[in-house]
Order: sequence, then structure tokens, then C-alpha cells
Amino acid sequence: MTHLQLDLPEGFELAVNLTTAELESQVRLMAALKMFELGKLSSGKAAELAGVSRIEFLDLCGRYQVPVIQYDEDDLTRELEVLNLWNQ
Repeated sequence: MTHLQLDLPEGFELAVNLTTAELESQVRLMAALKMFELGKLSSGKAAELAGVSRIEFLDLCGRYQVPVIQYDEDDLTRELEVLNLWNQ
């Protein structure tokens, strides 16, 4: 396992009202959510980074309003065309 050191201002955990362990967990979760949202990590790898199961991670995506399915404009257009063909 690779370790990453993050230097925070003195008393930062108190400012955010978290213990050091809770702060570490939250930083890992927030990093996992953002990297997943940006397409840098799969949901499985993001869950691993967050220290939760994939199902729990997908649930957390919902809580933090991170979409689990991301369509670009071309993908959405193709999907709508397929749906229109089915409805004819």
C-alpha cells in the first residue's frame, strides 16, 4: 500500500469538528467521490480508496449528489435515438 502524507494546519480537525480518524476517513471519501466524478477512478477503486464496499460507495454517491452514470452529449443523443426507435 502506498502512503500519502497530508500536512494540515494545527487544530484543523477541531475546526471541522472531527477526530483525527474521522478527518482521515472524510478526506479519503471526498477524494474518492471527486476522482470518481471526474472519471479518474472506477466505482470499485473509489470504494477501495474510501474504505467502503462498492455498494456503500454508490449509496454515498447518492448522498453527496455525485452521479453514478455520466453521459456526454453524444451518448445521450444516441440513447434518445434508440428510445425513439423503440417507441415508434
